Amino acid sequence: MEQEKTAKLLQPINVDSPRLTNYDKLLPGLTQLSMGLDSQGYPLYIPWGGGAYGFYADHKQLPLDKITKSVTELWSEQWRGKFSLNKTQAGYNFGLALMSLGKSPFHLFQLVQQGKRQEIKELIDPQGELQTQLNALYQNAGHLWASTSEFKSGLSIVSSWGPEVRAKNQAGGKWEMIRFSEGEMVWLDTINFVKHLRGPKLEAAEVLANYFISKDVQDRIAHDLSMVPAMSAANINSVLGRSQQLYKTDLFVPPYDKASYRLMKRMTLVAEQSRVQTMEDNTVSRE
Repeated sequence: MEQEKTAKLLQPINVDSPRLTNYDKLLPGLTQLSMGLDSQGYPLYIPWGGGAYGFYADHKQLPLDKITKSVTELWSEQWRGKFSLNKTQAGYNFGLALMSLGKSPFHLFQLVQQGKRQEIKELIDPQGELQTQLNALYQNAGHLWASTSEFKSGLSIVSSWGPEVRAKNQAGGKWEMIRFSEGEMVWLDTINFVKHLRGPKLEAAEVLANYFISKDVQDRIAHDLSMVPAMSAANINSVLGRSQQLYKTDLFVPPYDKASYRLMKRMTLVAEQSRVQTMEDNTVSRE
């Protein structure tokens, strides 16, 4: 599989290296993610920081008791045209659709890894439940954004990677991430050492890695990059909250293989096209 091919290019991290003095200060739950271990159970990565594909509401405009509590409510008439979606990262909206059906957001990836072809075929059926659900999600969205989220008028809920939300709050807003009962999909940036690194070059890489997981740097990524640090002692990200609140091992986005990504991309493109068609049909009906 693609994950195994990548693993062959990396070397295990020597967690006892005298140059990795900050390693034991990292959150224990981040250092042993199964997707980042080699066949012997040794880590192939050092966690650096992460974040979430979050949905945010301005509490100054939307009272707490009015905010959606479940992913499934994004399909409701109440929120039609009032939330935004990212259009470039296929896996996240695909995952939302799976979560709304009571499945893991990584269900397709898991089936591909297990080689369950018949179940994959049923899941990706163009007339099936998942494609129908994806289409409905895109049709219900009020806006799709590419590189940075936009706070357009008419949107009560804005999806974002985080930085834009911090800027809005600094300007006087009170935007906070909605904590869906199903949880949020989380991404993690890591530091890796390629297999050919040896001797002084490996030692230099360890020194640099140790700097990146120092408290000074971890504090900066929480403040400047709107990320959640991997070190428990680092400052709290004011938008995303404490590390322990965000980092849930069953919701870390996996390293998708080409087959999984291709299928997700194809289905989300169909959903996006269905949205365009619906908008055109609505325009014609009003004329």
